[in-house]
Amino acid sequence: MKLLIANALIIPMTKEGLYLRGDIGIDGKHIVFVGTGDPSFRADRIIDGSSFLVMPSLVNAHTHLSMGLMRNYKDSLPTLQAWLAEIFPIEDKLTAEDVLLASRLGIIELIQGGCTLFTDMYFEPQATAQAVIEGGIRGNIGVTLFGALEENKARVEERETLLAPYLAEAEGRLTLNVAPHAIYTCTQETYQYAASWAREHGRVLHTHLSETKKEVDDCIKETGMTPPSYLAKTGVLQDVKSMLAHCVHLSEEDIKLLETFDTTIVHNPSSNLKLSSGIAPIASYLKAGIPVALGTDGASSNNNLNMFEEMHIASLLGRVVETDAEKLTPYQVLEMATKRGAEAMGIGDKVGTLEAGKEADLLLIDLKKSHLTPLNDPFSALVYAAQSSDIDTVLCQGKILMEQRKVRTLDENKVMDDVQRSWANILKR
Repeated sequence: MKLLIANALIIPMTKEGLYLRGDIGIDGKHIVFVGTGDPSFRADRIIDGSSFLVMPSLVNAHTHLSMGLMRNYKDSLPTLQAWLAEIFPIEDKLTAEDVLLASRLGIIELIQGGCTLFTDMYFEPQATAQAVIEGGIRGNIGVTLFGALEENKARVEERETLLAPYLAEAEGRLTLNVAPHAIYTCTQETYQYAASWAREHGRVLHTHLSETKKEVDDCIKETGMTPPSYLAKTGVLQDVKSMLAHCVHLSEEDIKLLETFDTTIVHNPSSNLKLSSGIAPIASYLKAGIPVALGTDGASSNNNLNMFEEMHIASLLGRVVETDAEKLTPYQVLEMATKRGAEAMGIGDKVGTLEAGKEADLLLIDLKKSHLTPLNDPFSALVYAAQSSDIDTVLCQGKILMEQRKVRTLDENKVMDDVQRSWANILKR
């Protein structure tokens, strides 16, 4: 199908400060033109974009999608460690069916928030992959590793075989990464194996790192090194594309070290605040030349998957904790939530910006809102004023996943009912 979005306010995210009024032509999965229309383009459908802002769809670069099951559960615990002690026993009870139902719910929430690409780290990845196929979005699914080497080797081999048919069915919307959970839950040998697998297959290594001061202190006590130094010393970051979630507590030496590797830090401000982990000095990382993407973390430690809320909080924190010369700008935050996440996952050539030849992953924001009037600076409006509920339409690979706030690919009411029943059963277990 050929689709024309006409006379819209367009933020292509290709250059700082650039926005324009114009048209976007879409032929099948791909964008044909952005800005000036092609007179020879004959659309099967035209969307009047005169009251909409069009931008690339958002990228959630770190989440545990099925943890929406534990939303609003055990929320008042003082630290990450105390919270995990309550969550791990619940996770031991989960089945693939629980993960499938919760993943469907998470995908609905992502679509409603304008997100069509996410990186996941969780159990039963085939169930999440199935939900991705049903929902029509993109998933970068992690083969999650815990514990010692031999069990993780077996897990990776099993998951590769298990996920192969899903990858084949997803029309390019599913990719795999390897996701050792953290240095306090995985052995050195597991990390080295994960890095070797990522190198061999050209995949991304995704892990939590330096999330809490306790993690850093424990690592120094046990190894004499900070977490980044430990991964570097053991060869884990060498010649590997990596995504390091949180990185709240990095020393100046850590920052200089990470500059030398192909790594992206994934900022999760809401989760870091809620779990009392701290505030990551993101602008300092950007100044050092380390790419930064944005994530929500799981909906148990957030408690939602709302990337607009995440952008807002990230921007505010980036103006409080940084020096005047390093304060985050709205455009930098929008980059973190779009193109930087896509680049971190290795698909920046396909999505993350609105350009001819790229795949049509985009969202339309309804500008006829009191809190967006007058618009003045559209970049500031998106980061400081816009709400996820302002999103009218979401496309992935040129397919409309949501229009007029109605998700087309999944039955929201049924999915919510299914998750309610699933959670009730889990509590009985």
